[in-house]
Amino acid sequence: MLGRPHGLHGEMMLSGSALTPEELLALKEFVWRGRTGTTHALTLASVRPMNARLLVSFEGCAWREHAAALTNGELLAERSRLPDPGPREAYTFELIGLRIETEEGRVLGTLADIVNTGAHPIYVVRGERELLVPAAPGVLKRVSLSEGRIVVALPAGLEEL
Repeated sequence: MLGRPHGLHGEMMLSGSALTPEELLALKEFVWRGRTGTTHALTLASVRPMNARLLVSFEGCAWREHAAALTNGELLAERSRLPDPGPREAYTFELIGLRIETEEGRVLGTLADIVNTGAHPIYVVRGERELLVPAAPGVLKRVSLSEGRIVVALPAGLEEL
């Protein structure tokens, strides 16, 4: 998600990207989609880390006002152009919407969001009620993209919170 402009020369915050700055630069060509569904092509000019986010700029977007027009838009790329996330890894967008169930087969809901923390990501699971499940060793048992499910072992007392 593209956030607010940063500085005067068209840079803006990018949050929620699973790609490194190098991988983003290798993709270079994106489609921007705004909140109303409007789209247009963007070419990445630069990307650099800033705290937990990235600062990006696009060709033809040299001023703060240009960047402001892109605020709250999404950057999209064809799945086939994305780098392989690696063995036993998946992109966030591949996990969102998967069914979350216990080792006994009880369905808890679907994965609605992933909150990144300093230690382990937290899975926001929405079902009969919302649960915050740590994606930590011992809790996260199995992820199967082909089956559309994630199996977890809930820590004692998690459902009572």
